[in-house]
Amino acid sequence: MRISVIGCGYLGAVHAACMAKLGHDVVGIDVDEQKIAALSNATAPFYEPGLVDLLEEVQLTGSLSFTTDMTAAAGCDVHFICVGTPQKKGENGADVSYVDAALYGILPHLKAGNIVVGKSTVPVGTASRLSAVVTGAEPLAHLVWNPEFLREGHAVADTIRPDRFVYGVDGGAEDHPAVDVLDEVYAAALDSGIPRLVTDHPTAELVKTAANSFLATKISFINAMAEVCEATGADVTQLADAIGMDDRIGRKFLNAGIGFGGGCLPKDIRAFMARAGELGADQALTFLREVDAINMRRRGRVVELARELCGGTLMGQRITVLGAAFKPNSDDVRDSPALSIAAQLQLQGAVVTVTDPKALDNAAKRFPELHYESDLDEAINGADALLLLTEWKAHTDLDPHSVGDLVTSRRMLDGRNILDATKWRSAGWTYRGLGRP
Repeated sequence: MRISVIGCGYLGAVHAACMAKLGHDVVGIDVDEQKIAALSNATAPFYEPGLVDLLEEVQLTGSLSFTTDMTAAAGCDVHFICVGTPQKKGENGADVSYVDAALYGILPHLKAGNIVVGKSTVPVGTASRLSAVVTGAEPLAHLVWNPEFLREGHAVADTIRPDRFVYGVDGGAEDHPAVDVLDEVYAAALDSGIPRLVTDHPTAELVKTAANSFLATKISFINAMAEVCEATGADVTQLADAIGMDDRIGRKFLNAGIGFGGGCLPKDIRAFMARAGELGADQALTFLREVDAINMRRRGRVVELARELCGGTLMGQRITVLGAAFKPNSDDVRDSPALSIAAQLQLQGAVVTVTDPKALDNAAKRFPELHYESDLDEAINGADALLLLTEWKAHTDLDPHSVGDLVTSRRMLDGRNILDATKWRSAGWTYRGLGRP
């Protein structure tokens, strides 16, 4: 099939490459000339494992191209909207102006039988509004909302083989003509047995925001338990193991730490609360305010623990922060807890060095006042304390004996509760975790 992908940021670039991998003829369209130039040369403007190799592979076949010219969408059967929906400045709500602009850019090129497929995370009600715009321009075209469920660091696999497909169509009927078209787009994955659910527009929009809200709630729950564990002397890691054995709960994402960040969970739960308020259902989501508050509180708690670890003061202490990205296998520093903590430490008088395998360039744009060091040993050398805040393999594989020869004081604050505390303490380190004795 001929497919256009409007918006070639993180979601769109990955989606375009994966659709080409599935055998379609794909054009990616974006207004950013530098981004398009990079992608046209099989260079990703962000770090995502496997994406560069995939771009090189599909571009050699001629099945993928990139352009800034929206007329390239003419003649395509399916148009995917993959633009961002950032949080509005000074508000919790999502900014859908890029979605609107993408849709209106496609309208002159719609033909009978075409489908427009929304992938962006939007406030509920957006799809129904835009569906009327589509049919107003071309009565025999359709709008489908097909939410994405990508995990940064696993985006290629999650696009080619997601754990489910959700199609939101007008009326939610299985025999809607757009269903067969999307089934053809995803035929290879569907043939492998991946489940597919057809819903109405509002349900499809809510699937992504509800899933992110549930995940955020689970993470904040275990972080709240970490606070209780610190007050009682209990071990949150063992607590999580025990309650995770209950198959109604499960162990995934019950890892206490510095909290969640990135470009999705924080903004999505805030936008969900804002939209619920607009719909008069704000009381249904008041719990998300506490989920957000618990998450933000973790950052301050790490700063407090760092102060305790350094003998009661941060002034003049040389602290190395291991990690800048909000999660490993990514260079994304949006709402990164690690960077936020590093900045707070510096404001309170610490001499902070930040190291990360991939995210230093992006980090320097957000917090240019921090000191960055790409060489891990150099970053650690002479430190009075280490804070492990992003669990890159290079950080979790550190040998406490070797690292001990580089630092001034053997102090480790494990913000992800991922290190072997006994091993580090046996090597002479003062080790602190979150919610652990």
